[in-house]
Amino acid sequence: MGRRRKGKLKVEHHLLEGLGEILEKISTWEEVSSVIPGRIVRQNKGRGSKGLFLKYRTLSGFKALYKNGTSVQEVFIVCKDADAFEKRFKEEFSQN
Repeated sequence: MGRRRKGKLKVEHHLLEGLGEILEKISTWEEVSSVIPGRIVRQNKGRGSKGLFLKYRTLSGFKALYKNGTSVQEVFIVCKDADAFEKRFKEEFSQN
């Protein structure tokens, strides 16, 4: 597929359906330096929550997972201010 960059969004892999719009939104946030979608893992079971979920903090920001029911895609978010990003993410995406 090749690499391409649109503002802060760096795309090296395909995106799961619905993820592009979410990443475009997040990439406009001031506290975000870069958004890098990762690999896609197919799941046999189509269960569980759907949406974007923060998994854990990294040295440069966060690792998140986007779930659409049948697949999961990693997303790495590089932040200037990880605490501000986490607060805003939880407000925007209604997570605790």
